[in-house]
Amino acid sequence: MSRHAARLVKFGFEPRQLSYAGRTALAACAALSLAWWAGLEHPQWAAMTVWAASQPTRGQLLEKGFFRIAGTISGSVAGVLLVLAGAISPWLLVTGLALWVAACTGIGNLQRGYVSYGTVLAGYTAAMVALLDASHPEQVLGLGADRLATVLTGVLVAMLFGYVFAPPTANPELRRRTAGLIADSLEVLAARLQGETTRPGQGGVFLAEIAGIEEALEPQAAGSIRSRRVVRSTRALLGEGLSLVLWLRRHRDEATAPDLSAPLAAAVAALRAGEAVHARTELAAAAAALGGAEPRLKQILTDLGAALLAWHDPGRAATERPLPVVVSRDWIGAREASLRAGGAILLFGAVWQLTQWQAGPFLLLGLSIMISLFSTFENPRAMMRNVFWGSLFGALGALACRWLVWPWAAADWQLIALCFPFILFGPFLVGHRRTTAMSFDYNMTLMLMLQPAWPLAGAFGASLEVGLAILAAPLAAYLAYRLIYPAGLRRRQRMQLVMMLHDLAALAGDDRALAHRPVWRARLYHRCLRLVRLSQKAVRSEDWGARVGFAMMDLGHAVLRAKELQRTPGLDATQARVLAGFMARIGQLPERPERCLAALERLARRMAPQDRRPFRRAADELALLIEEISDIGAQRPVAGQS
Repeated sequence: MSRHAARLVKFGFEPRQLSYAGRTALAACAALSLAWWAGLEHPQWAAMTVWAASQPTRGQLLEKGFFRIAGTISGSVAGVLLVLAGAISPWLLVTGLALWVAACTGIGNLQRGYVSYGTVLAGYTAAMVALLDASHPEQVLGLGADRLATVLTGVLVAMLFGYVFAPPTANPELRRRTAGLIADSLEVLAARLQGETTRPGQGGVFLAEIAGIEEALEPQAAGSIRSRRVVRSTRALLGEGLSLVLWLRRHRDEATAPDLSAPLAAAVAALRAGEAVHARTELAAAAAALGGAEPRLKQILTDLGAALLAWHDPGRAATERPLPVVVSRDWIGAREASLRAGGAILLFGAVWQLTQWQAGPFLLLGLSIMISLFSTFENPRAMMRNVFWGSLFGALGALACRWLVWPWAAADWQLIALCFPFILFGPFLVGHRRTTAMSFDYNMTLMLMLQPAWPLAGAFGASLEVGLAILAAPLAAYLAYRLIYPAGLRRRQRMQLVMMLHDLAALAGDDRALAHRPVWRARLYHRCLRLVRLSQKAVRSEDWGARVGFAMMDLGHAVLRAKELQRTPGLDATQARVLAGFMARIGQLPERPERCLAALERLARRMAPQDRRPFRRAADELALLIEEISDIGAQRPVAGQS
């Protein structure tokens, strides 16, 4: 670290973050100047777009820029239609905006990555077009065209600056972490087969690392088809690694297979050296050495080798990947986010219409952004505090620029130039560890309030009123997140558990579950990883996610094993009846977990000794969760969960 970088760190700045924010601020100044030179009516929107579209890597920059343009086009069209509807009745505008933002918010919460961003953006872009010039419907087409032109200007400038300075998307650290995780789990397996017992909590450590890598993968998929293939192959490899972790956990105290220390040690060494193909060869040798012992472990090693080969060469055919990549979708959270967004817009839109508050459109605009965009975050209610402070500093900066600095200007180009110091102050907020969380809202509020129009017009009271309306938006959003389906980490954890319970009920009712086994496994795996990651971020609940996730996967394993036993030739009538009773009780698991526990315990007593283990283990896990599942209450499965 250089002397200057060390000095920055000493004062609380992060040099890389400061450098990235500095070039983004310069790009914002360039976009503002270019949009003004082109004669666009709202050149400040181009600078806002730069802050919104800029990303630290090229792939992310390309993909976010594309979806920002797509979202702006669809949102602008919707905004024009809303203004035309508002010419008939203002209540049509408010109702239509509430429905549009609700639809975009709900769909955006079902999507991932920049696709989600583009969908949510379409919602509040319509608000930006419809609300800022609703009183002049005859100008709405021009406003929509101006909005689109400024966004294109901002995106193109951000891409130009980003491509010159930003690094590629590839993250070698994630590959090292993934290879290290698989190597560590194989080392534990070798020790297990030599008779050693796994340390308590080892499975939870592996699960937490898998969840952390999986979450970090999403941004790495941006920018190219190859990047998506790399991410997909990595997720498939992590899924096979999780299968191995589950086997280790379910065979905690005994060595049930031949000593495979030599091929497993060679595979570990190959992985640490970055030689995935050699590791696959050694895993194949280990699987062959098992012979007829531990068929499940043999299949895991074979599948792990195939996943390693696909991970090494993501362009190869996917036929060798036995575990599909399934990404869970939060249908419950999406529905709640949609209702919350639509309800909040409708409520405050009605207040605006009834009071005819002149600054009301700015409140609705800010609210439409915060109630939709932040709903995709894990703890939006907690973020509103930072949004408020960032908006406050941005509003103060805009008022200072407009009423203390701009009066010194003698021409319109000087208005643009005098904005630059306020824009260039933004990187210092972005780069300092205490102000990073509020910096984005400073930059966006500053640009939203500044309209560089010559000659200067308006009154200080009107500007202050707009600033207060903007500050009211995070407060209104906070109330919505607190009172309407309260959003936070604990609720998201609970909803993830609800969806896993629904998945188990659906699994029990699927007559083709055994044929669809890889899909069901992948779905439970991804929900489990999501639950673990949420619990890691919640205070005092880090271990809860791993405990519940393992329990749900053990229950899923018990259901699949029961379905296998039901097809066993010569099954006696008592066992068939007990198995059928268990399958029926699993279907009632979300509503009556105690009956499911009783059915599991009967199975563990009635089945043959070699078939009891998965049911005994699932019963023990479920017994620890009875109270938590009972607290959830009776809930029906949500149609279309995936």
